[in-house]
Amino acid sequence: MGPTTTAAAATAATAATVRHIGDEERRGRLARAQLLSPAHRAATPLEVARSLVALHGTDPATVYLAVGARLADASGTVGRVEAALYEERSLVRMHGMRHTVFVFPSELAATVHASTGLAVAAKARAGLLKDMVGGSDGRLTPEWLAEVEASALAALERRGQATVVELSADEPRLTERFTYGRGRGSEATHTVSSRLMRVLGVEGRVVRGRPLGSWTSTRFRWAVAPPHPELPVAEARSELLGRWLRACGPATEADLKWWTGWKVTEVRAALAAVGAVVVSLDGGGTGYVLADDVAAPGGAPEPWAALLPALDPTAMGWRERDWYCPPEVRSALFDGSGNIGPTVWWDGRIVGGWAQRGAAGEVVWRLLDGAGGGGAARAVAEEAARVTAWLGGTRVTPRFRTPLERELSE
Repeated sequence: MGPTTTAAAATAATAATVRHIGDEERRGRLARAQLLSPAHRAATPLEVARSLVALHGTDPATVYLAVGARLADASGTVGRVEAALYEERSLVRMHGMRHTVFVFPSELAATVHASTGLAVAAKARAGLLKDMVGGSDGRLTPEWLAEVEASALAALERRGQATVVELSADEPRLTERFTYGRGRGSEATHTVSSRLMRVLGVEGRVVRGRPLGSWTSTRFRWAVAPPHPELPVAEARSELLGRWLRACGPATEADLKWWTGWKVTEVRAALAAVGAVVVSLDGGGTGYVLADDVAAPGGAPEPWAALLPALDPTAMGWRERDWYCPPEVRSALFDGSGNIGPTVWWDGRIVGGWAQRGAAGEVVWRLLDGAGGGGAARAVAEEAARVTAWLGGTRVTPRFRTPLERELSE
């Protein structure tokens, strides 16, 4: 046997030992790990957050809707999430991956800060200083900003929680303005407060507090971030990636790079650190799972339906989505910037969208291309009734409107 034949045989033998996880199994894993099958729903908001690792918080209502979709008993969802966020402090709303606002279990705050926040924060602060100094003709200097920043944080410490308007009453220099993008089409006037608070959030020095108004409000107070240990970056990346693979594996390198915002070399180092195992996927792709998650789980979950909100962490969990989001439904369910709207799920696939109509907030939905048949329609109707019941007449309009959501809500 020649060297070429030997190499080919070795490659074939290696390929034969690689576990294959097809799309059907991936959808079954999704049902369990993402707490979407009724048999796998959670008891508390903290359990939901721990299972999903992160809840998208760009649209405040998403956090509550995402939790409610995964609780065995969704009654009182709003009060229970608010208690976890603002009384128990078991959940924290903070900037995380890709400079996005998420809600995390509080025990993950240090991990998120070290693994993703530090790199993003360095760029955000450098950008603020460059824009502020250049946009004020040198009137606003780094030294000036350091004074304002220290004064604002001291005021926030005294108040406990405060809006930017309240902080500006204590530190008027927060209202100073500078011009961003002078002479370009993107030229705009920024206040120091709007940019500074965002930078402090990414740096892990402040967090979002209780909103003004109801749970759907986008107007938040700020609070000084609780202290947390400074973790080694590599250790934090391994911890975050391991938790995410537990919730979302198998996943590809492209999925991991997109979700974390890391460089591919950083993703690979973290995969090696957690001992991730290579698996093959339908379509010839390569995925990764944790070593103790290679074996196929038990029998397939019973067919299930779910109504998930705009920007739900499951719908946004992977970059490569064909296995659960058919390309033909995307034009109706995504906006022009790639934000997904409210989705209807049937047995592990996105099959339609939903919205609320009228002052009473009636939940209405549509299956696209007749997906799922009569069984799906009955199950979706039952889930829609469940969502309607716990919303109790509250009308929620997604922050990012999508074509089907707009059409259904009219």
